[in-house]
Amino acid sequence: MEQPFNSKHHEELIRQSFIGSVTVGERGQVVIPIEARHRLGLNAGDKLLVFVNPLNNGIFLIKPSALEELQRYMDLLKEMVEK
Repeated sequence: MEQPFNSKHHEELIRQSFIGSVTVGERGQVVIPIEARHRLGLNAGDKLLVFVNPLNNGIFLIKPSALEELQRYMDLLKEMVEK
């Protein structure tokens, strides 16, 4: 059964979500920091979806199975920004 939405919990998750920065290599590749790989359970060969934000000034990567949770995250982030 799905957990009820808890905004305090999700606010803390947002604060913890920044891990670091990466550099784009000559072939357009980036290395995902090890902390991110461990937290997401990513292994070599795993597929990720790549999105460009609507303002074309950033990208994000997400596991295909995480799209529903992403919607909740983005809704909360929007609420926090609008405060």
